Amino acid sequence: MLSIAATGMVTGLGLIMAIGAQNAFVLRQGLRREHISVVVMLCIISDVLLIFGGTAGIGALVARFPAALEILRWGGAAYLAWWGIRSLVSALRPAALTAQAPRAKGTVILTTLALTFLNPHVYLDTVVLLGSLANQHGPDARWVFAAGAAVGSCLWFAALGYGARSLSRVLNRPRTWQILDLLIGIVMLVLAVRLTLG
Repeated sequence: MLSIAATGMVTGLGLIMAIGAQNAFVLRQGLRREHISVVVMLCIISDVLLIFGGTAGIGALVARFPAALEILRWGGAAYLAWWGIRSLVSALRPAALTAQAPRAKGTVILTTLALTFLNPHVYLDTVVLLGSLANQHGPDARWVFAAGAAVGSCLWFAALGYGARSLSRVLNRPRTWQILDLLIGIVMLVLAVRLTLG
């Protein structure tokens, strides 16, 4: 059972570590030292719910109704494009980031949830793929696999968010923010284009 949990953890980490909208936002919030505990907890709880939901069979339901993923695809692409353009505009004014007023906790929560649940790749990775892989281990061991994947998610988001927070004093320079916003903007726009192309 331990090897199944380890397989789940490694698989989950492999899927979640790819740079994407959610990871970029967690990194940014960590560097800003702004509501990072809330962001990390929301990402962990969302991932755990999606992983266990996929293991319970939601993946099969989503696979039967591809229109739901299509709606998420276009909504997610629009949101990622908006976020990307916003980041590129911020990159043109790097000093504005250091002087920028802190965001309200509610705004950060809504952004975290949008970047999580408006991204069809989240459903494909956590619900469909991890759910399918978990169910290959049989009725009992599938939950062990899912638990391993959930542990991987917890480790990743905690390391990303709190690691970035620890480095924020070193990296808190306008030039660093400019480069970060430029990279985030490019990643978001590339992801948006990829979503529209299917």
